[in-house]
Amino acid sequence: MTAPTLTQSTGSQFTKIYSYGAARGDLIIDNNQLVAAIDSSDEWIQQRTGMITRHRASPGILAVDLATDAAREAIEKSGVDPAEIGVVIVATISNVQQSPSIAAVVADRVGANPAAAYDMNAACAGFSYAVTQADALVRAGAATFALVIGAEKLSDVVDPTDRSISFLLGDGAGAVVIGPSDTPGISAPVWGSDGSRAAAVGMNSTLLDYRAGDAAWPTLRQEGQAVFRWAVWDMAKVAKEALDVAGVTAEDLAAFIPHQANMRIIDEFAKQLKLPESVVIARDIADTGNTSAASIPLATHRLLKEHPELSGGLALQIGFGAGLVFGAQVIVLP
Repeated sequence: MTAPTLTQSTGSQFTKIYSYGAARGDLIIDNNQLVAAIDSSDEWIQQRTGMITRHRASPGILAVDLATDAAREAIEKSGVDPAEIGVVIVATISNVQQSPSIAAVVADRVGANPAAAYDMNAACAGFSYAVTQADALVRAGAATFALVIGAEKLSDVVDPTDRSISFLLGDGAGAVVIGPSDTPGISAPVWGSDGSRAAAVGMNSTLLDYRAGDAAWPTLRQEGQAVFRWAVWDMAKVAKEALDVAGVTAEDLAAFIPHQANMRIIDEFAKQLKLPESVVIARDIADTGNTSAASIPLATHRLLKEHPELSGGLALQIGFGAGLVFGAQVIVLP
């Protein structure tokens, strides 16, 4: 029996990012407010991370609320009718209500109902992963416009006495609208994972352990030196490969936007990529902190606000974190 020929949709040949939106936690926490709990000092934190403050959200403000605020700004700036958004993707590791997804709630709040909506967990590479998915979905014809959000309230999943990661983390959300373009605006990704190093960053227990009374509320921990070495050496190679895949060189870039994990990692990236002086490097971590999946869009939002002349230029973005996972691509800045 010969089956009928299926109709398979196709979308735009190319895509681009139309706009950015951002929301940071309403509280500004400086190093001195955290050092007693970890037996440390402001000088120690600044020397090792470059961090001076971090934004955190008040009790009662959740990751979904930050995501909603960032999404509304991105949609307003894009000029796209929210009813035309066909898919909403939220990258997050801090949805403390496992179901429903943040994405479904945000889609309703911003007027994108009945868009397809889902959350995804790729930690600090989550925004890069979500951009890759949105790009593919629009080009496949599964949606005309996509709303991509990185949203985290990491203060809900941190132990303030933990020296490995607690002082690094902040709260915030960054959003973009992605849609059709006449020219290429998002390059193919260089992405992947290494589950053999899963223990390097992650939660220190499970919800089952917590429910059974065998562990406290699960919180994030990391093996700092192992993660630092991996980020500096392995991720610099990924960044270089992403330039090759996009068919550009470091000299073609207007901006470099790495995951805001540590200022020393960012500075080492710049050296290994041999970035020219003309490339503006995002260093949002100094006063926002490490916001995991939100860090790249938050850093880009600030970069475009402070340097509007970057609009239309090329930016290399790279995220990396728990999994271990990584994702990088070159984009055209809106």
